[in-house]
Amino acid sequence: MPADLRRPHRTFTIRQLCQEFKCTPRALRFYEDKGLLNPARDGMNRVYSYKDRARLVLILRGKRVGLALSEIGEILDLYEADDDGVAQNLKSLGKFRERIVALEAQREDIDKAIAELKVGCERLEQHLAKTRPDLLPQAEDYHQMLGQRLGDLEHADAK
Repeated sequence: MPADLRRPHRTFTIRQLCQEFKCTPRALRFYEDKGLLNPARDGMNRVYSYKDRARLVLILRGKRVGLALSEIGEILDLYEADDDGVAQNLKSLGKFRERIVALEAQREDIDKAIAELKVGCERLEQHLAKTRPDLLPQAEDYHQMLGQRLGDLEHADAK
């Protein structure tokens, strides 16, 4: 199959990519400044190719899993290697495995912190129940109010 049939010549504007990937023009310009994207120019306008779009997909995936931009750049730099993607795949696999180890360690730390906080809450509730049981309803009211505010913030972020 000829290469021109597999790789469309369609181009994208900065606005189109921002809308599709829910990112800002500033972010795309930042990735360009870091050498991760290299759009063509039509006067003052940036013109993104299918390759730029594919690179943006990889950048955003890398960021979502916590890779540093320098690590993402190392992976993207291997894209043009004439080895059917082997070098890029090996580099990606290594970075992904490193990230999994780091995230699993973070999860252990978070689980330990949550367990400690739960023990702390139980002790505080027991102490209040003995010394000032009249304050426990206020603590529950505060907890509910805080939960509502956090829920409102999460709901606002989803919009």
